Amino acid sequence: MTTSSARVTVSPGGLRLDGRPWWPAGLNAYQLGTNYSVNRGCGAEVDLDAYFGALPPRSLTRFDAFQALATNKATGQLDFTALDAVFAAAERHGQLLVPVLVAQDGACEDEQYKTAEWFRGGWRQPGAQALSYEQWVGTAVRRWSGSAVVAAWDLIGEPEPARCSFAQCGSQPQQRCPPDAANVLRSFVDEVGALVRTSSDTLTTVGFAGGGQCGTQGDEYAAVAASPGIDILQYHDYSEGPNPLPGNEWDGLARRLEQARQVGKPLLVAEIGEHAGSCRSEAVRASDISARMTGQREAGSAGALVWAFVPDPRPQECTFDVGIADPIYAELRRLNTG
Repeated sequence: MTTSSARVTVSPGGLRLDGRPWWPAGLNAYQLGTNYSVNRGCGAEVDLDAYFGALPPRSLTRFDAFQALATNKATGQLDFTALDAVFAAAERHGQLLVPVLVAQDGACEDEQYKTAEWFRGGWRQPGAQALSYEQWVGTAVRRWSGSAVVAAWDLIGEPEPARCSFAQCGSQPQQRCPPDAANVLRSFVDEVGALVRTSSDTLTTVGFAGGGQCGTQGDEYAAVAASPGIDILQYHDYSEGPNPLPGNEWDGLARRLEQARQVGKPLLVAEIGEHAGSCRSEAVRASDISARMTGQREAGSAGALVWAFVPDPRPQECTFDVGIADPIYAELRRLNTG
């Protein structure tokens, strides 16, 4: 793979790719690392060349780069075959990646929701997998830090340092948010961001949902966002319809964009989704999401990634599925710049 210093840089006004202004309009494609001949997978297998070849030039894809997808299901040992293939395919097609290193809910790994205790230090301890999260971050960043396609490392998807049993954690009403949750999350991001920087000059991001979750409620969002461990902020928009600035005055997107300006960092709408299939046509969804992305760009966002590409969409169901023939691709080509 090509060795280079970071190609993507930030300013309060947005992102730059190879020194030029860049507003990426791309996709989440969490399944890219699935290879059932090697790993346990996460969804269906994807034709990587077909996927990356269909994107606008120099677009951006956020995908799962979990330890479980780099583990051979037969031996239990690290096996980078499947994930290496994703980086190689992106490089062949001139595309950019945001690898997500772990998910809050443990999906496609140990299926264990991460509690406040995990954020307080449990992330350094070995668990069900061969490496602790701390060790996996170091391993992944060292392995792919020389790749020219890595736009940013996503430290964790949708973090919430809540207190609850694992059985309860997936149910929001069962969560208890400790009063120091923001401080706990800030310390975690400070430390993991510093760990990444020991091996990589590539940018970092954290998958904040941004809608008032435990640890990032109201003004807490800005307090955590100010961490030196984060370069790019996130907001996840599942509001549906064409309104570009969903949410309330405390935790809505307009407030998050204001806080991003306050801390001097760009904000990527890293998940923007709307149901389609049996409940709404793909064409209506494409129109709605296009209107939202356009309005968010005008309001100061740094890009948007649609949730989510799958190789096997289910048109007979009401889902977020985006197949390779979805009309949203025309809107991505229209909006992607760089």
